[in-house]
Amino acid sequence: MIKPVLLWTDALVFLLVALVIVFSLYARRREHLRAPWRDVVRSRIAVASLVVLSVYTLVGLMDSLHFREALPTQAGQQEAQYSGEVLSLLDVVLGPIRTQVEKTYSAPFATHLYTREYMLGDDGREFRDFPRLVYGGAHLADPVSDKWPDIRIRLFYALAGTLGVMLVVYLAAAAFLARRWHRPLSGVMRDIARGRCELPWRTALGTLFVVVLVVMLIAVMSRAWHMLGTDKVGQDVLYQSIKSIRTGLVIGTLTTLVMLPFAVILGMMAGYFRGWVDDVIQYLYTTLNSIPGVLLIAAAVLMMQVYMANHPELFETTAERADLRLLFLCMILGITSWTGLCRLLRGETLKLRELDYVQAGSAFGVSNLRIMLRHLLPNLMHLVMITVVLDFSSLVLAEAVLSYVGVGVDPTTLSWGNMINSARLEMAREPVVWWSLTSAFVFMFTLVLAANLFSDAVRDAFDPRLRSEH
Repeated sequence: MIKPVLLWTDALVFLLVALVIVFSLYARRREHLRAPWRDVVRSRIAVASLVVLSVYTLVGLMDSLHFREALPTQAGQQEAQYSGEVLSLLDVVLGPIRTQVEKTYSAPFATHLYTREYMLGDDGREFRDFPRLVYGGAHLADPVSDKWPDIRIRLFYALAGTLGVMLVVYLAAAAFLARRWHRPLSGVMRDIARGRCELPWRTALGTLFVVVLVVMLIAVMSRAWHMLGTDKVGQDVLYQSIKSIRTGLVIGTLTTLVMLPFAVILGMMAGYFRGWVDDVIQYLYTTLNSIPGVLLIAAAVLMMQVYMANHPELFETTAERADLRLLFLCMILGITSWTGLCRLLRGETLKLRELDYVQAGSAFGVSNLRIMLRHLLPNLMHLVMITVVLDFSSLVLAEAVLSYVGVGVDPTTLSWGNMINSARLEMAREPVVWWSLTSAFVFMFTLVLAANLFSDAVRDAFDPRLRSEH
């Protein structure tokens, strides 16, 4: 028996998903919106990046379905009591990675702890040695001789499972395209394999092969090994890295949701109305830019932290408290990061308002609101799309920096920034504990690189000047 838990960020994440679905249905019926996206999915780099971003998004959505488990019923108990720990669907999927906790540090694929400890021998004497792990490699009778054969066998199983899954996906995709194109299945399969399709299906399937292989490796290896080692308290680093995906996505998407209304509305108003409206808006974002962003964010977060500490009765679980701090951080980042896009849209609107069709609409008595919505906003959307995707990358990195200096997300929230912050002392010790920092870097680098590559394709497809050249 479980009790569903809806956090603030969960509600906003699913609201954002609903908005994306509505926009997709809206754009599907309008050729001028469909054409740029067709150009995007024709790019091999964009398709590969989209596959990676889709996997990250799926993980983030699974981690946004929260619940609390019911505690064992006591004798005479009338109402069900629920655990104070808030879990997610991703926690259920990861299973043993979450629950297999060691005593302290252990290296990737290790069978012993990373540091020596005093131990008692069979003769009762104390000696210092590396203790065996409770879970990592515990199934091996002889960890020295059996370790690498076991890893090779599991690697073979993961590769075989990946090939089986991808064969099914390949046949399903080919059958779907053959039915859609009214062509023989064998011919479509050859076209996909040789990269002769209009859309880069071979690139998509190749990227998906790598993703499925990673998933299979995690599924096969994680039950018996700590693939990326453990941290100071013995928690699996792979689990922390995967759970940090949601925090990065929430920071990147919800902050954009807060930023866009300020940037778009004020930027268009400043460029279209000019005069005193332009002066007021320019004064506003110039003043905001004059305040050091980190200091403003730190002050706001610390005030929020003091408020939450003084009102603990408002939060039923620690997850709700950490979620509110995450939401507040998104709002502060959104309020402080809209100025760049606003300035960009103002300059573009100043040029667009002088075009003949805008002047003609104004001369014929068309309302200012209608002109901005029908004529200006569609011609500014390419700038909005490009800036949103680029800002997503910078915001993911910003979370890491803010958490590193101690004003980011709550310390109980798993994030790449908190992992990097914890790695400061680990890199200074001897021997060096390098895997926490490396894991956070690899996961964050993959997300940011995919977002940047995808943004390049979006820029090329949505920029009207670049479209006119092709």
